[in-house]
Amino acid sequence: MAGRFTRPRLVGATENGEIYDHPDLLMVCRRGDETALPGPEELMPLPEESELFLLPGRRALGLDPARGALSETEDLAVAAFPAPGHTLTAHPEYARDADAPVLPLFAYGAVGFASGRLYVCARKVDDDPRQVFRGVDTEVLRRKALDLQNRYPRNRLLRRLTAVCALTYNCPAARNLCLGRYEAPLPVSDSCNARCVGCISLQEGGESGCSAPQKRMTFTPDAGEIVEVMLHHASAETKAPIYSFGQGCEGEPLLRSALIADAVRTFRARGGRGTVNVNSNASLPDAVEEAAEAGITSLRVSLNSADPEAYARYYRPCGYGFGDVRAGIGRAKAAGLFVSLNLLFFPGFSDTEAEYAALADLVRAERVDMLQLRNLNIDPDVYHELMGNAGRGPAMGFPAYRKRLKKECPGLRIGYFNPFLG
Repeated sequence: MAGRFTRPRLVGATENGEIYDHPDLLMVCRRGDETALPGPEELMPLPEESELFLLPGRRALGLDPARGALSETEDLAVAAFPAPGHTLTAHPEYARDADAPVLPLFAYGAVGFASGRLYVCARKVDDDPRQVFRGVDTEVLRRKALDLQNRYPRNRLLRRLTAVCALTYNCPAARNLCLGRYEAPLPVSDSCNARCVGCISLQEGGESGCSAPQKRMTFTPDAGEIVEVMLHHASAETKAPIYSFGQGCEGEPLLRSALIADAVRTFRARGGRGTVNVNSNASLPDAVEEAAEAGITSLRVSLNSADPEAYARYYRPCGYGFGDVRAGIGRAKAAGLFVSLNLLFFPGFSDTEAEYAALADLVRAERVDMLQLRNLNIDPDVYHELMGNAGRGPAMGFPAYRKRLKKECPGLRIGYFNPFLG
């Protein structure tokens, strides 16, 4: 929108779900404790395959330019969940009713309307098309999933990935497995050593106020089942195959490090090529070494913050601390693995000065190869309360945050997806 920037108007929705743009009020957005008009550098046209959400119990707020003040409407606030490859730069601002329910575990971007189209507070961080499904016929996908089930009738892992993950949850990784392209998911663990507030597969005791959007796997596949999935994917995706342990439907994969090592050694011994990745919390340094020795290629470490206290508030680790995470990263680098940080980015928190400094120090000290800027899927109010966001200081904004990382951490790749490394 730079060059001929037109301020987007507020987008709201009536109780019956009709979305509209307000004729008089301007779009505002929220970054931490700050409410402001979005700048042109943090807006983009709403990407294809994004989703719009109505926010129950939350009234749309906009700026009345005539009065220079915020104005509350009677209608619902609206947010956007951007397509993969895009990172949010701001959340929607709204007036919250006292009895408003906790929002489901998705990412919520501020939305406005200008020049005949919707805009969202987000930026594209990765051009990889692996999770673009435009033009993919759903019936073709269903037939391919059923064909895999018939082809490997005794493989419990493949049945779950097709029947549950691909056809029920519409998991992009599982759908790609069915289509024989890009990155294949390999969930292996039904347990975890963290109790993440925003865990999408298991919510215990209703502590977060909402339920998990999917159910965690309830069995542990054997090495033969894992290798069978890997070899199938290798035969289908012959150009740049990626295989990833550690998915949203499971716990911590390194709790099954012996199983991972057994499967990977067998896969490599049978001529298996491509990038074998583990998405993990890296809390078990010995397990990292075991997987590396077996032949994995890369480790992606998820974290919401490089500050130990903020990390512990969200991850609620069981039997480990942030020092173990750093040690796991160090062991991975010493073993020659490509290491990515999967940063769960939250506008107004992640881009504050203190959070930036902690992350940049971790990247430089541990020689991290890549930063994947993923969105933290959580009700913004829940996270603000959890982190005690008041008093953290102003956010620099996502564009400045990314620019500083590129300048101050030379050689650091910034993206969204696990890269193919050969």
